[in-house]
Amino acid sequence: MILRLVWENVRFRPMRTLLSLMLIGMSVNIILTLVGITQGFVADMRRRSAGTGADVMVRPTGSSFGTGTNNTIPPTYVGYFGKQPHVVVSTGIMQVAAGRVFDMISGIDQAAFERMSGGLDFQEGHGFVKPRDAIVDTDYAAQLHLHVGSQLKLQNQMWTVCGIVGTGKLGHIFVRLEDLRDVTGATGLGQIYLKVDRPENVDSVVAALKATPQLADYPIFSMKEWLDLTSVDNISGVSIFLDVIIGFGVCTCILVVLMSMYLAVLQRTREIGILKSLGATKRLVMTLVLGESIVAGIGGTIAGILLSFLARQVLKTFVPASLPVAIVIGWWPKAGAIAIASALVGALYPGWKAVRQDPIEALAHE
Repeated sequence: MILRLVWENVRFRPMRTLLSLMLIGMSVNIILTLVGITQGFVADMRRRSAGTGADVMVRPTGSSFGTGTNNTIPPTYVGYFGKQPHVVVSTGIMQVAAGRVFDMISGIDQAAFERMSGGLDFQEGHGFVKPRDAIVDTDYAAQLHLHVGSQLKLQNQMWTVCGIVGTGKLGHIFVRLEDLRDVTGATGLGQIYLKVDRPENVDSVVAALKATPQLADYPIFSMKEWLDLTSVDNISGVSIFLDVIIGFGVCTCILVVLMSMYLAVLQRTREIGILKSLGATKRLVMTLVLGESIVAGIGGTIAGILLSFLARQVLKTFVPASLPVAIVIGWWPKAGAIAIASALVGALYPGWKAVRQDPIEALAHE
C-alpha cells in the first residue's frame, strides 16, 4: 500500500515531480561533469605524455611528480644526455601558459621531437619555416576556428599558424624553442625527454643517470613510472578540489530536496489530514514522505547521468582542447548515493512537519 501511495502521488503530480527530478539531476550533473573534467584532464595528460614517444624524463631540481618549480635545466644537458649509452634521441622542451585555462605552449626542437615521437601527423600545412610560426593540434584549431595562415596571440605576441597536426603528442600548441626563449627571456628547459634504443635498456639507463653525482638533484623517471603516477590522487590540489565539489553537490542536493519536499508537504496538507483522520500513523506519514524523496533521488540520479553526457558533448564541441571530459562510470553509484542520501536528509524536516500536522487543521486547509 505504501509503495502504491508513493507512486500515485508521484504520477498525479507530473510537473512537480519533473521539476524535482531536474533540480536533483542538475546537482548530480555538476558532480559528474566536474569529476569527468578532472579525470579527463588527467587521462589527457597520460595520453599526451605517452604520445611523445620518450622512454625517460628528466625534470628540474626541486620538482617532483605533481609539483612544479621555478628551476630549469641547462640546455647543455641535452647534448650530455644524448651521449649516454643506449640513448638515441635527447630533446628539451619549454612549456609556458598560453593565456587560456589549462592551455600550454610547448617550445620544441621540431627535428629532434619528430625523431623521438615518430613524426607529427600534419592535417594541414607544414612545420616551422620562419620565426613566430606556430603548430596547433586539431582540437585547438577546432576550438578557436584556426586554419593555416591564421593569426594567434600568445604571450602578447602574434604568431602565424603554419600547420595543424593530429592530437595526442605532448601539447596543443607548438612553437620553436628559440622563439619561445626569445619571447619569455628564459634560457633553461622545463624538462628533457630521452628515447632509448631498446625497451629492456630503459631501467638500466635510468639507474645509471640516477647514480651520476652531478644529476643527484634531478628527478629522473622512466615514462612507465611517470604514467603510473599520473592519477588524480597524485596531482597536488586535485583531491582537495574533488572534495570541495562533492561537498558543494551534497549541499545543493539537500537544499533542492528540502525546498521540493517542503512544497510537496504543503500541497498535500489535506491529503495528510485525511490519512491521519483515517488512522494513518506518524510512521506511515513519515514513510510516505521519505519514500517520495527516495524516488526523487533515484530519478534525479538518472537525469543527472543523462545530463552529464549532454554536458560532455557541449564541452567537446566548444572547448575540446581546454576541457577534455571523461564519462566516469565508477562515479555513477557514488553520485546516486549522494543524491539519495541528500534527498533523505532534505526530507526530514518536511516529514517531521507532516507527522505533527493536526488532522482538523489539515482538513480545513484550502
